[in-house]
Amino acid sequence: ENTNGLIREYFPKGADIDNYTEKDVDFCQYQLNRRPRKVLNYETPYEVFFDKPLHLV
Repeated sequence: ENTNGLIREYFPKGADIDNYTEKDVDFCQYQLNRRPRKVLNYETPYEVFFDKPLHLV
């Protein structure tokens, strides 16, 4: 739910999505993936998923 609220900062509810470009979506994605999150111990999602090895097993 928190992420949905963050996305709404870039794309307000009720806004026509046809007015947004792929570049707008990429910018939103870039910004949100580099925003520190308390739930991730103040690391960014980018750091968690790309800068550290994943232990899937």
